[in-house]
Amino acid sequence: MPQQLTLALVSTIRHDGTGGVTDDLADVAGLTTWLRKHADQLREHAAEPGPYASTSDERLRLDVVALRRAVRTLFAHAVHPGPPSRADSSTLLPVPDAIDQLNQAAGRLPVRPILNWPDESTPTVAWRCAPGDARMRLTAALARAAIEFLASPARAQLLACPAPRCVRYFVKEHPRQAWCKPSCGNRARVSRHYQRHAANPSDHPS
Repeated sequence: MPQQLTLALVSTIRHDGTGGVTDDLADVAGLTTWLRKHADQLREHAAEPGPYASTSDERLRLDVVALRRAVRTLFAHAVHPGPPSRADSSTLLPVPDAIDQLNQAAGRLPVRPILNWPDESTPTVAWRCAPGDARMRLTAALARAAIEFLASPARAQLLACPAPRCVRYFVKEHPRQAWCKPSCGNRARVSRHYQRHAANPSDHPS
């Protein structure tokens, strides 16, 4: 699904567990690991993932990181007037530039639909890119997934997790969901409890 692949891309910027932020795509090895992990999702979006993991280089990494920046910019725009992820406060592009970058990446390679209809089964559509440069196939697949997600109703449920130190975006799966995962909810409750008692020291037993 486009939602899963797009969230996986933006989530390569994440809390490092110690109060800071880490980037899973900070080097070529990190990109290679990420491509292998998401090979099946990439294949669904008209990419051939096998060559990417084995031929990743710095130029490809920079292309993917630039595309991620554009997508995170549009995520921040989508959650407005709510706050964006804390990791994005100083790195966002102008929204028109982010849209243009996404559209250009998505349009670099022609794509065609392929109908699959096995006997006694539901027909499905797969999308395939024309032969071309592996780097362009990858960025086109990521851009198309992001465009599909941003144009879908799921965009309205997109939020930046408000838990302390978390920098993830997530899609609400039910009306009462307030954090990206239960551990963030626990951390937020502990933080509120601590702040309450710090503001009212008389509440502490003597």
